Amino acid sequence: MTSSPAALSFPHRHLLAIQGLTAAEITLVLDLADSYVEQSRRPNKKSGQLRGRTMVNLFFENSTRTRTSFELAGKRLGADVINMAVSASSVKKGETLIDTAMTLNAMHLDVLVVRHPESGAVKLLADKVNCAVINGGDGNHEHPTQALLDALTIRRRRGDLAGLTVTICGDILHSRVARSNIYLLNAMGARVRVAAPPTLLPTDIDRLGVEVHHSMKAGLADADIVMMLRLQTERMNGRYVPSTREYFHFFGLDYEKLKAAKPDALIMHPGPMNRGVEIDSLVADDINRSVILDQVELGVAVRMACLDLLTRDQLANAA
Repeated sequence: MTSSPAALSFPHRHLLAIQGLTAAEITLVLDLADSYVEQSRRPNKKSGQLRGRTMVNLFFENSTRTRTSFELAGKRLGADVINMAVSASSVKKGETLIDTAMTLNAMHLDVLVVRHPESGAVKLLADKVNCAVINGGDGNHEHPTQALLDALTIRRRRGDLAGLTVTICGDILHSRVARSNIYLLNAMGARVRVAAPPTLLPTDIDRLGVEVHHSMKAGLADADIVMMLRLQTERMNGRYVPSTREYFHFFGLDYEKLKAAKPDALIMHPGPMNRGVEIDSLVADDINRSVILDQVELGVAVRMACLDLLTRDQLANAA
């Protein structure tokens, strides 16, 4: 049973980024998400928090995991869910983002989930529509619900995030997941490291409050959490690594490299995984260390919490 609407207050109309959220606001989302984990495990998974509400998933990039997770979250809360798969090329044929916003406004939506290949595009849409907007990932900017589900996964296994050493490894440069996690983990008092080749680090990495390492051994030393990232070759113009084989040799997670971390360090990956490129299959499938499937399950609960909080805020504003 979730808390009554009066008991929860999320002071934001949209969820566009982790940057700018306080530790208390992050905790609010995680606490509510915890209550939705058990609902998702019941035979009857549906409730009525969003009954009568309309939710649209507007994805300008292909996604299976995120879109399906949001769809399940909306349906389990009783919303009417519509998936709109819009290729970026179709927009270039005529309709601008502003045109799209005007069209969506005419449909009287309540929640819009957007994924877009350009950083800032989701914010532009949020400024033009009358409904709540959730960022499902925009360019290299942020992916807030992924960071929240990662935090819930860690919290349910390790308790408080404060004081944990979390190492994020791999393609930091192209990863909106890494950026959102860095903001969240810092806000919650964790010690954050990144381990990557210099070519896969953003130029502003020193300003993000992380320790920077160019070797896995140094980066993983006594780490509590090892968070691997996908090598995003589709976002790369030019050669960032000599070859995937060489990349795995130096930065792919295998048991030899994992020895540097704590013996009970948890292994995470936002998916989809490139097995044998950023992570060895034996490590990814280690039932004692890997929480990758936990991340998938808890993603639905986190997105249910986000949808619930943002629509409760709509009810409060309408009252």
